Amino acid sequence: MADNARPTLDRRREERRVLAGTLVGTTIEWYDFFIYAQAAGLVFASLYFAPLGEVGAQIASWASLGISFLFRPLGAVVAGHLGDKLGRKRMLVFTLILMGAATALIGVLPTYEQIGIGATIMLVLLRVLQGFSAGGEWGGAALMSVEHAPKNRRGFFGAYPQIGVPVGMILATATMWVITTSLTEEQFLAWGWRIPFLFSIVLIVVGYLIRRAVEESPIFLELQQRRAESSAPLGTLFRHHGKNVALTMLIFIANNAAGYLLIAFFATYVSTVVGMPRGDALLMTTFSAFGWLIFTMLGGWVSDKIGRVRTFQIGYAIVGIWAVPMWFLIDTGDQFLFFIALFVLTVGLGLSYGPQSALYAEMFPADVRYSGVSIGYAFGAILGGAFAPLIAQLILERSGISWHIGVYILAITVISFVAVSVVKETRGVPLDTQSVDVVAARRAAKARGL
Repeated sequence: MADNARPTLDRRREERRVLAGTLVGTTIEWYDFFIYAQAAGLVFASLYFAPLGEVGAQIASWASLGISFLFRPLGAVVAGHLGDKLGRKRMLVFTLILMGAATALIGVLPTYEQIGIGATIMLVLLRVLQGFSAGGEWGGAALMSVEHAPKNRRGFFGAYPQIGVPVGMILATATMWVITTSLTEEQFLAWGWRIPFLFSIVLIVVGYLIRRAVEESPIFLELQQRRAESSAPLGTLFRHHGKNVALTMLIFIANNAAGYLLIAFFATYVSTVVGMPRGDALLMTTFSAFGWLIFTMLGGWVSDKIGRVRTFQIGYAIVGIWAVPMWFLIDTGDQFLFFIALFVLTVGLGLSYGPQSALYAEMFPADVRYSGVSIGYAFGAILGGAFAPLIAQLILERSGISWHIGVYILAITVISFVAVSVVKETRGVPLDTQSVDVVAARRAAKARGL
């Protein structure tokens, strides 16, 4: 009896390590990513782009946030290709360290006033490194969780790396809130904003130790055993799975765009335009992120019951319906109504984010899975969240009407809703290790009577 129980106990112990590793790692990575987003809205305009004038500096600051997304596909291609060849675990450790190094260096970077344009260039270059790292992070974490999951719990397991986003946001926004409310404006601009970036060093050490203890994905290990030489995953991916890459890209754009408004734009908007105190805006944004966390986990769990596609559709319906009305609550300047506006949005964001890991993993065979999910995710982020705060700022500057930003979110939500509706339900499909090339070769051999 004890002997029979041992494999089950060992498996559960390993599952817990995997879930902890994917959650902690993505939380730290997205903390780093979001700290920049918060700083882009609060301080980088005046510290690194001041010569452009108040409006121009803020637009340039948002652009520096978005430019890193252009390098996420490169990170996705490199990490995806090597992840399919060398393993998910190695790439997860590599991307974690790279992101942490870039973040910590921003924390010691001189300002424009101190060294001129060189400071701005170095800031952008470090942001590019963050983007490269983030491009390879998500795919590995998503696959580690889903490929370790029982067949009927992939959505729930896959939600763990997803909640690293709201948890990272909570950590980043709460850290900014503590610092901004503890220091004077002059202290915050002089040195206080650097503390969250330097704090990343501690988080990276913790994340590294946890991820080093996680075993390699069993699906990947099986894949290694079944092929003597590595195939060319990228060639196979685009030759046979181009449609699915395009669909994963389009499915993600609405969630990522609306999510980046929540992460970076709303707090800046209500503090600079509506007049809400900055500390209150950050605090309400932090509280709303708990809704994103809860409904992301719920979305993963629900997708195991009713399917990935249906869960996505419900989430996007909520985002689309709420995209315009929420602005009338935000513009009141009332803290509670601001929180309600953001919290309702997180219901749709969570339901359209929780099932993503499982859906994407089930859309690709194992030998191109890392590349497929990472590249689709990265390009979706470019079209979705990369310049969403910048686009929102431009819409506001041109029209002066906040709810016009909601029309923009509604339009791209319709695109994502249609894209996910095209996908045939994937819940329960085998996470096989056979590529299309292998299957095609076997079919050809069978046809020849071999």
